[in-house]
Amino acid sequence: MSNATYNKMWGEAQEALNSLLEGESEKALEPPQDQVVIFQMLATFYVKYVQIFRNLENVYDQMVHPQKRILIREVLDAVMGRILELKNEMVELEFSEFHYFDDILQDLKLGPEQLDIPIPKYFLKEKMEVLREREKVLAQILANAGLEDLNLKLPLKIIPLEEAVKLIQISERARQGRLRATFMRQIYHQDIREKQARLHGEKMPDIGSAAVRIQKFWRSFNQYKKTAREKEEEMIFLGMDPSPHIQSFNNTLLSAQKVNFLRYEVQEKHEEDYKEALVSIKTNLKMLEGPDIKESLQDQIRHWFIECRNMTGTFPDYPNEEEGGSALIFSDKTPQQVIQDILLREIEEENLKKAKKETKEKKEKKKKKEKEEKKEIKKIIEEEERWKMAPSLFVPTIEEGNNKYKGVWRDIDESWNFPQSHDPEMIKEEKRKELESEIRIQVDELMRQELKNLKLAVDREREIPRKQKKKKDKKKGKKGKKGKKEKDLTPDRTLDSLYKELVEEGLLIRPLKVQLSEYIGEFCYLGTTLRHISIEPMPSLSDVRQLITLYGILPLGSQTVHEKAPLVKTLLLAGPSGVGKKMLVHAICTETGANLFNLSSTNIAGKYPGKSGLQLMIHMVMKVARLLQPSVVWIGDTEKTFYKKVPKIEKEMEPRRLKKHLPKIIKLMKPEDRILIVGTTKRPFEADIKPLCKVYQKIIMIPRPDYASRFVLWNQVIQQAGGKITKSLNISCLSKVTDGFTQGQIVQVVKGILTDRRVRQQKQKALTATEFITSLARLEPVYKEEEETFKTWYSKTPLGKKRANALSGADEKDKGKGRGRGKIKGKEKGKGRGKK
Repeated sequence: MSNATYNKMWGEAQEALNSLLEGESEKALEPPQDQVVIFQMLATFYVKYVQIFRNLENVYDQMVHPQKRILIREVLDAVMGRILELKNEMVELEFSEFHYFDDILQDLKLGPEQLDIPIPKYFLKEKMEVLREREKVLAQILANAGLEDLNLKLPLKIIPLEEAVKLIQISERARQGRLRATFMRQIYHQDIREKQARLHGEKMPDIGSAAVRIQKFWRSFNQYKKTAREKEEEMIFLGMDPSPHIQSFNNTLLSAQKVNFLRYEVQEKHEEDYKEALVSIKTNLKMLEGPDIKESLQDQIRHWFIECRNMTGTFPDYPNEEEGGSALIFSDKTPQQVIQDILLREIEEENLKKAKKETKEKKEKKKKKEKEEKKEIKKIIEEEERWKMAPSLFVPTIEEGNNKYKGVWRDIDESWNFPQSHDPEMIKEEKRKELESEIRIQVDELMRQELKNLKLAVDREREIPRKQKKKKDKKKGKKGKKGKKEKDLTPDRTLDSLYKELVEEGLLIRPLKVQLSEYIGEFCYLGTTLRHISIEPMPSLSDVRQLITLYGILPLGSQTVHEKAPLVKTLLLAGPSGVGKKMLVHAICTETGANLFNLSSTNIAGKYPGKSGLQLMIHMVMKVARLLQPSVVWIGDTEKTFYKKVPKIEKEMEPRRLKKHLPKIIKLMKPEDRILIVGTTKRPFEADIKPLCKVYQKIIMIPRPDYASRFVLWNQVIQQAGGKITKSLNISCLSKVTDGFTQGQIVQVVKGILTDRRVRQQKQKALTATEFITSLARLEPVYKEEEETFKTWYSKTPLGKKRANALSGADEKDKGKGRGRGKIKGKEKGKGRGKK
């Protein structure tokens, strides 16, 4: 795609963003009050923001103009944060982490894949060199400590020449023996056929009957091929089979990827040129325009001195550096306007003094009325509680970026800038302002001294010093109110030494390179329909993947999003074994380039004993995590940390070591710390639910895969392992039979069946479903009883309780409407429960 295409995509995205902002402002003036209408509004905004986010991410990744990329990045991060804000609004409205948008997708004529939230490529691209260096250091530490991964390939065994020749001879003789055996088998079968023909006295058929027989077989074979071809064309037309032109499509994709890499090179070159231009243009401006700017500022300030002297009779007080200096006075104003402002302030101060005297008497009379009014207002508010959307921290940034686009880039003529390099005129405007602010600081110092001399010479008065101690004391008092800072237990240790120790102790581990897209799952197509019938659907794996992106990857990848968006410090992944909890933890680290710390109870057992040792370990982990952020702290089998009663077998391991310290760690985590604590559990019902839910802010329950997800999973896993999907392999049958089996079990079975030898044998013997079913029979699936225990446990969590209360309140409303007399009572009950 060309530069003009991406400029057009950017323009379309900004237009969509502009219309969406107008729609939001209209709804904010008169927000709806019906819960269904509110959710429809929020969900529509959410889906539209996701579409804009997808387009902006693609544009930012491929745009080569450095100044355009700066603006796109600001808007991209703001849109990302707005998506998280809308998600938080929907969670608070429905009391559920999972939402279904199939009806909205139909209205907007979008496919389910359009709902997938892309992971911005700049998360890794901008710090690729840092990640490579870190990988080298980690590999070196593991190699020196002898802790390299066991999965590495073993070195090849060297054997002498004589043994090698013997092995070759043995294999060659075996090959010749197999060929001789097949040849002798053919001769044997031919002899048997000849003997049988002699015994039965069969005669050789004549030419006519032989021709008829050949025609019969040929016609049947031709018709069979024709029917098979027509069936294949029909299946391709219906979208049930892949197109035969997919290979050519793959070739076009490869060529497109090559073009993308070339654009990355152009991006880097233009970025370097832009950085050089920032320095060179500023130095040139300083040499050429610096003296003129300095002289004009001095003349302007001197004129202000004289005008103030003429108007007020005294010279003015000069603002301090903390207040902004002369920039505070001359913010796009002339000296005459500044003097008028001073006079107006004096008049306002006199009016305020008079008004204060009058208001004292009125206040006493109003106090009695206000008390009575407050009581009445409280009653009205309780009766008419109106829903309002929470104020956004990202919408002002989006509006600012949209205005910049309209004012600068929308109608700009770029016919001279075909390669899309930087615009020097824009750099001059920016650097001119910077230069003016730098020179203004120097001018302020000179003019303060000049003003002092003028006061002494003309008025013979001393300059009255400004009282600033009170302000400083106030600031100090505010600082003193803040919480205590964490003590540094390792002030003399370097970051490298701490990093090395954590790696050697096995607390900082190497994450597996797993992409989130490898977590295969299909969209839930009946979610909205089931919720209308008051049936709570099980979340799909696609929904789980979206939540991991929203709560884990996006905040860790962007600093601005992490600081302003609804903060998620902790995340719990609960589900049966084999559903991919550990894989998701590794995917978060891979997509964001985060460090992975393993604080599982089994991993920290016997390490850093005692209270002081535990405090030192936690301090080291959090210190390194902050300095090398983003970081993920993983607590595997986290139910052991919150055991109700520790089993006798595990008492020596002390699994509850972190129980008291985790809340303290979470309190000390600030919005600027891109650290995420992720817990995984396969038996959450064994833990004490109150402390568990206090620690983990977000709880995601991962179910077993449904039919659609199993169908896609079987298809992709078999092909990735080298298998070929043929008509003899019924994927639909496999998907139905494997109801209850997890993703891990399916992958395990496929790897066990599709060995190198079996992959080579596919030409002679195609794969069948029975091969996989026999090995699946040895594994135990997730039974409905286990799934029900997870559901009952989740209903005891804070969000699960709120959801259950909301559903019961809705049911009571529906019953009340059907009764006639009990209409008002049903509504009142529903309102009361909602308030609670």
